[in-house]
Amino acid sequence: MPKNFQKVTFSGSLGDDLAARLDLPSGPPIAYALFAHCFTCSKDIFAAARISEGLTRRGIAVLRFDFTGLGQSEGDFANTNFSSNVDDLVKAADFLRENYEAPRIMIGHSLGGAATVLAARQVEECVAVSTIGAPASAVHVTKGFAADLDQIKEEGASEVTLAGRKFTIQKQFIDDLEATNVAEAASNLRRALLVFHAPFDETVGIENAGELFSAAKHPKSFVSLDQADHLVSKKADAVYVADVLSSWASKYLPDAVQRTDNQGVKVEDGVVRVRETRNGKFQQIVETDRLQSYADEPLSFGGDDTGFSPYELLSAALGACTSMTIRMYADQKKWPLDRVTVQLGHDKIHAEDCVNCEDDVKGKIDEIRKLISIEGDLTPEQRERLLQIADKCPVHKTLHAPVSIVTTLDPNTQ
Repeated sequence: MPKNFQKVTFSGSLGDDLAARLDLPSGPPIAYALFAHCFTCSKDIFAAARISEGLTRRGIAVLRFDFTGLGQSEGDFANTNFSSNVDDLVKAADFLRENYEAPRIMIGHSLGGAATVLAARQVEECVAVSTIGAPASAVHVTKGFAADLDQIKEEGASEVTLAGRKFTIQKQFIDDLEATNVAEAASNLRRALLVFHAPFDETVGIENAGELFSAAKHPKSFVSLDQADHLVSKKADAVYVADVLSSWASKYLPDAVQRTDNQGVKVEDGVVRVRETRNGKFQQIVETDRLQSYADEPLSFGGDDTGFSPYELLSAALGACTSMTIRMYADQKKWPLDRVTVQLGHDKIHAEDCVNCEDDVKGKIDEIRKLISIEGDLTPEQRERLLQIADKCPVHKTLHAPVSIVTTLDPNTQ
């Protein structure tokens, strides 16, 4: 769970106090996000907690709350409807704006995703919206209590069982769902949209993602959650959503980098700049003139595990260079190479255990191990030649050659 959080309350659309949790990064937030949970769920559902944790590791603060009448929030669920959920989201955005900063990112899970699409249009500061397993029509949620629909419409209300819990659903709730056009709202969103959906979602079918995506205008993106279930109950799936979401959203947060680099100086061509973000103990932003990424230390070393460690970056450089060099050689020879995979490991070993070291080398040395997989209809001789070429890559040569590192102090900093 996130290391830092605040329990807060704010007044919902029906005047009830809504219970909320603001998950905070270790340092100053680069942006605030608002998360809407699934139908009859709560802010503490696994997916919401895990995704919020992942976003805070990327420097994004997340407010998640219980809709009126659910979880720890006050109010009667029977008096709510889809429109009141949308209004609750707008109230949550108002709360963030008045007390912290308006949400730049809005995220919704399942019916919460449909509500987010509508609510985001009322939050001027919002620039990026993401849905997770969201229906393209709000009325889709009635499939969960289809057997009770006739009684609700005839008698005005009925008690239904959802996920083992009893809820009173009123006719006005159904009427409100039927009057809502989520796809139309998506077409008029005027914000970047990222749609997450699992192909085998048994609660909200994948066709809903297609309808939402088709209705929305660019910029829009779709990410398949492969084997995930509707509730995104596996940690790996939730972490994946957070990683993709934070990377995607950074494109629409132009001032995010400036918050980590308040000088706002553009990186020169051919230069790599590494700068502390002050989010957590070790997190760094790694930038070139075109790209940016993060570096960090794992939790076991006191970091927040939000990016590659320094030695992982070193191994990645060697692995990428090795693969590219093999590819270039095979293409020049017109050999049928399908794919190259390089796995690397790094250790400190005693010099006497080093097979390829000179006899006069003493103490401990760094050992990087490369395991190369070469796929394709290649002869044994061709494979052996590509293995030889692997050690010809420029980074490999750099690591073996004497290297001069010149360190100076920037006179323009204080």
